[in-house]
Amino acid sequence: MKLLLDANLSVRLVKALQDHFPGSTHVQLQGLSTARDTEIWEFAASAGFAILSKDSDFHQLSFLRGAPPKVIWVRLGNCSTSDILNVVVNRTAEIAAFDANPEAAFLILGWRR
Repeated sequence: MKLLLDANLSVRLVKALQDHFPGSTHVQLQGLSTARDTEIWEFAASAGFAILSKDSDFHQLSFLRGAPPKVIWVRLGNCSTSDILNVVVNRTAEIAAFDANPEAAFLILGWRR
């Protein structure tokens, strides 16, 4: 699964996630830093990316439009880039299962309790 990281996530995550999600990129690297959510959505859908974001707007778009693209919503509150990296990497198997499910459009990643 290739991830398109939203502007609210650090661009440094792209390199850190390459071993687990090769081909992933960041909106900044695609010239989409100031793009509207719908433009990011259309880019992700046409280029075969899943959107990784902390923005609830993509949650809403997912329910309105369905997949593609698939959306992974990071719900960790105020946290570090390292925290986000750890949660995404530690949930790689869950993300792979989400990717493999053709009916799944939306996944929430939060702290495990």
